[in-house]
Amino acid sequence: MAKLYFRYGAMGSGKSIDLLKVAHNYEEKGQRVIIITAGIDDRYGVGKITTRIELQREAEIFNSDVNIFELVRNYKYLPDSVLIDEAQFLTKDHVYQISDIVDILGIPVMCYGLRSDFRLEFFEGSRYLMEIADKIEEIKTVCECGSKATCNMRMIDGKATNKGEQILIGGNDSYKSVCRKCYKKYIKDGMK
Repeated sequence: MAKLYFRYGAMGSGKSIDLLKVAHNYEEKGQRVIIITAGIDDRYGVGKITTRIELQREAEIFNSDVNIFELVRNYKYLPDSVLIDEAQFLTKDHVYQISDIVDILGIPVMCYGLRSDFRLEFFEGSRYLMEIADKIEEIKTVCECGSKATCNMRMIDGKATNKGEQILIGGNDSYKSVCRKCYKKYIKDGMK
């Protein structure tokens, strides 16, 4: 029975590496996958999944006007699995389209993304995946203090902030994964 999976983690937790590993495992067994990523993420080129250790793979893209169900249903082949990177950028409609891939086409879908932004607020896609996914798994990473990192910290000019637009890619900002305690400390220190 096909299922909808959501695997989330803080930045640097290895989500994209895990997705590429799953794709490899399917393909090694002669099965086909469709890999999809957010068109908004152009850090390494549009339609590319790139890991921090520089593994890279081409992918189909989604943006707000793409119907992901139709993309998969009308693809050049019917896949054995659909893998979605940067799932936090999905819309509510996308999440329901993805659930139709599982429920109508019988194809498992595995989504990988961030749970929350640097303000500790859900991304739209993550919120709806948390609500309807059949299986939810956290991919863990470690804070600089040694605790489990669950928060994404936005830094501007070396200072932490929880202000600004939710979706920011590139620019002069940098991000790092921290635990909730360090997040609060950074925000407090950054506001001085």
